[in-house]
Amino acid sequence: MAYARQLQIALERLDESLARLHLLIKNGKQQEAMNFMTEGELKERYEELQNIITISNTGHLGAMGTSQTGTL
Repeated sequence: MAYARQLQIALERLDESLARLHLLIKNGKQQEAMNFMTEGELKERYEELQNIITISNTGHLGAMGTSQTGTL
């Protein structure tokens, strides 16, 4: 449940950043838009979402990289 909430928040933040990018482009601020994508908020939001997804894919492994089997 926590993963779904974190993922939803990250997606909402990414959506907000994309809306800001749209406004920058619409207002003819292409250089600001490029910086926003490559060094700014949009890059950070994308990396945040990517980290959540990466962690979710590796979160099912134990300390030695094997599946957690519970009590043997």
